Amino acid sequence: MRFLKWFGHFAIVLFLTGLTQVGGLLWLLAVVLSFKRKKKKRFVFRAVYLLFNLVIIPPVASYFGREKLPWLDDKLKPRNWFYPLAFRNYVNPELKNTLESSSEKLSKSDIGITYLDANFPFLNGFPLLPHLSHNDGKKIDLSFLYLDQQGEPTDKKPSISGYGAFVNSDKNYTNNTCLTKGYWQYDITKYITFGTYNNLQLDKKKTAILIKQLLSTKSSQKLFIEPHLKTSLGLSDQPKIRFHGCQAVRHDDHIHFQIN
Repeated sequence: MRFLKWFGHFAIVLFLTGLTQVGGLLWLLAVVLSFKRKKKKRFVFRAVYLLFNLVIIPPVASYFGREKLPWLDDKLKPRNWFYPLAFRNYVNPELKNTLESSSEKLSKSDIGITYLDANFPFLNGFPLLPHLSHNDGKKIDLSFLYLDQQGEPTDKKPSISGYGAFVNSDKNYTNNTCLTKGYWQYDITKYITFGTYNNLQLDKKKTAILIKQLLSTKSSQKLFIEPHLKTSLGLSDQPKIRFHGCQAVRHDDHIHFQIN
């Protein structure tokens, strides 16, 4: 019985570490505190987790060169509460400044930036699963902009997670090519939508404006979207827009942006 108990704690620590980077340590802290104070672990863990998420981790991360992105700002906000709550909304100061300055300029055109996965608060090289490169504070995934059924701009997104709801998938020849070559993971994000809304269509005009603004910033290095979108969005003259390769996942559901 004791072995199963310790194995359970190990599994929880492993899961929380992979999901949030620091959650595993917070679970161990909660176990110790609950034992000493004779309180239930689930209540202690929630209190400890929120305390560290909102109060303790942000200033400590800043000391190590990472800053937390806002999550209550309409100009620059997460797709949903999961990303900030899971410590997946940290970037280096330069990327934060780039995003905030871009969001200010885009707001004049009624365009807001919605972010998905960014980076964890600590340690260059620590993987933010399932991504291959979100490990140095310089990368972030962003949502496209969409139109509703009446063709009007909307803040809504076609999937709850922000991933997996592909646009113009019938034109994504790269997807078929990569799958044929054996890269089975290329469209795996279709399984992590956590729910979809099928009444939205890509707002090509505003998505193109968003991408051009990001690429116009001094620190911008590259941006990933599917090749067919680079063409349909009228961005063929943008050399910083690259193909991410078959080893990644398809990018006609989100934008990957990174700085130097």
